[in-house]
Amino acid sequence: MNQDKSNSPLEGDQKPIYLALSGGVGGAKLALGLSQLLAHRLFVMANTSDDFIHLGLNISPDLDTVMYTLANLNNKELGWGLANESWQFMNALEQLNQPNWFRLGDRDLATHITRTELLKQGNTLSQVTQRLTVALDIDAHIFPMTDQVVSTFVRLEDGSALGFQEYFVKEQCQPKISGYFFEGIEKTKSSKQFISTLDNPNLAAIIICPSNPFVSIEPILSIPETADAIRQHPAPVIAVSPIIAGQAVKGPTAKMMQELGIPSSVLGVAEYYQQQHGDLIDCFIIDHKDQHLQPELESMGLSVLAVNTMMNTLQDRVTLAGHCLSLAAQWTSEHKEK
Repeated sequence: MNQDKSNSPLEGDQKPIYLALSGGVGGAKLALGLSQLLAHRLFVMANTSDDFIHLGLNISPDLDTVMYTLANLNNKELGWGLANESWQFMNALEQLNQPNWFRLGDRDLATHITRTELLKQGNTLSQVTQRLTVALDIDAHIFPMTDQVVSTFVRLEDGSALGFQEYFVKEQCQPKISGYFFEGIEKTKSSKQFISTLDNPNLAAIIICPSNPFVSIEPILSIPETADAIRQHPAPVIAVSPIIAGQAVKGPTAKMMQELGIPSSVLGVAEYYQQQHGDLIDCFIIDHKDQHLQPELESMGLSVLAVNTMMNTLQDRVTLAGHCLSLAAQWTSEHKEK
């Protein structure tokens, strides 16, 4: 097994590489499709703003979801955690009247214990993630958006703040929100792997996966200089909408949009990204159910592709990944001609 996946697989390799920005389940599905086509030429930068310490353990939900999915170990029914999981630890914890709202499976505990111990030894989260992906024999390069601590909070209607995992898991996204913020983001630096990936002359596209724009993708883009660095890169930026016909495939995206006063549609997603980051996105992939909105999106200066974006099967994920790569190649070819 290769013990250093950071550089060696690409030495002397002139084939294009791709960078994907991902949250949890939705992003991991597309990342899996991309990994099937690209293997070690795929670099996935995962959101870590919903990381937190629970029961004394360092938990990285989005990193783990991407990692388990690409290792084909994920629980496909739940959408998170490991397949063939058991819950003896949680049952014993409940018997002791300890917090059990965040479910940690017996097998999943091994990841969190390993991460926690390696971090205590002075390793960065990037280094720990690399060791975990090597151990799980994952070809793609998975790394955190930063090695520093950033924490997502939602702002409730009464003005109080609630940690994202409590909102998302404990409260099941029930409370209405009036906003969100990322504690510590101002002093945060992008991970070194992000910088080195952008510096790679073979980087052919940056793909924003269909993850929650507000609490999965926005934390990544809110790291100082990250969005500017992406914008200045000549490779096209392709975003895949997490909204299909006004509904989120999974998670609270549509609910959050409604409560934030943002239209729950692909137009709302595109307008949000443009309001936050200007002309960052070059191409927008939407579901064929939203094809009637394509002219409006194109009037915003976006190259638009309408295809099936519902990823029910592995083939769906691979096909959508192929559309991303084809669109990137088409955009690059057209702009080279200009």
